Amino acid sequence: MELVFFNSWGSLLRIVIVGLLAYAMLVLFLRLSGNRTLSKMNAFDLIVTVALGSTLATVLLSKDVALVDGAVALALLISLQFAITWTSVRFLWVRRFVTGEPLMLLYQGEFLLTSLRQARVTQDEVLSAIRSSGLSDVTAVEAVVLETDGSLSVVKRQAESRHSSLEGVRVEHRSDP
Repeated sequence: MELVFFNSWGSLLRIVIVGLLAYAMLVLFLRLSGNRTLSKMNAFDLIVTVALGSTLATVLLSKDVALVDGAVALALLISLQFAITWTSVRFLWVRRFVTGEPLMLLYQGEFLLTSLRQARVTQDEVLSAIRSSGLSDVTAVEAVVLETDGSLSVVKRQAESRHSSLEGVRVEHRSDP
């Protein structure tokens, strides 16, 4: 009969020891890889984070996975993440492939319906983001952008500027429903 609530003191001790060591290694690897590894997540970062968590859990709970094997797996995942982000900083096509592009959802007070449908975002969600930024008038908004991490950025309308924060944001052609 399989033990459900308690296996042995030895298995608990193994989990504690391996857990402390694996956790320390993960923290060390994350610190070595830099702050970018811990920044706001896009889809790629989320995949790496889930894989890291899954690997750590497997190392902790599976007697079939040695601590060194787990450390190599964690190091591999973090190294891949570092290599991809390093490459994406240097090559635009890699960055666009890995993180996607920000998408304009509202421009100069007008909803971009094609973009809203494509991004599966409702007008109510855009209005909520505008309210959260402290604005009540949509005409005071230059743009609302769906960022690559899934957040909505509200850009307030201002006088003309030579360096717009909206450069590089994909704009779908305006269309009616």
